[in-house]
Amino acid sequence: MPELKERFSAALHHSARAWRLGLDRRLRHLGLGQAGWMTIAIIAKSDDLLPQSVIAERVGVEGATMVASIDRLVKAGLVERQPCPRDRRIKRVALTDAGWSIYATVKTEADAFRKELLANVDEALLLKATELLEQLREAAEAAK
Repeated sequence: MPELKERFSAALHHSARAWRLGLDRRLRHLGLGQAGWMTIAIIAKSDDLLPQSVIAERVGVEGATMVASIDRLVKAGLVERQPCPRDRRIKRVALTDAGWSIYATVKTEADAFRKELLANVDEALLLKATELLEQLREAAEAAK
């Protein structure tokens, strides 16, 4: 059924995009674009300080784009660069106190947005969809 598979891939792409754009609209009052709040969230959720290159990969942008984005976050006082103890050429990124404060707002807004969007979704269907998406992610990552 190539038509169903094509419909699925289009729905997946457009749903993910609509989700990010909807959350971006909700977070606009923070003065951060999508790359900014995503960067802050990725840093906050990491157990260790991440190099800029890893953050770029997780956000889905080129390294030079991430450098410019982090420059803006540094200027806004939300993050700081720290040298890697093993390789001083590598810059790791940490949230400042102001960055943690912004992240708390991002998390609260994202949790509320997710709750709204999923309020009327059947739990069993949500579980199946989640398992399918996790399986697809694993397959896509293995296909690199």
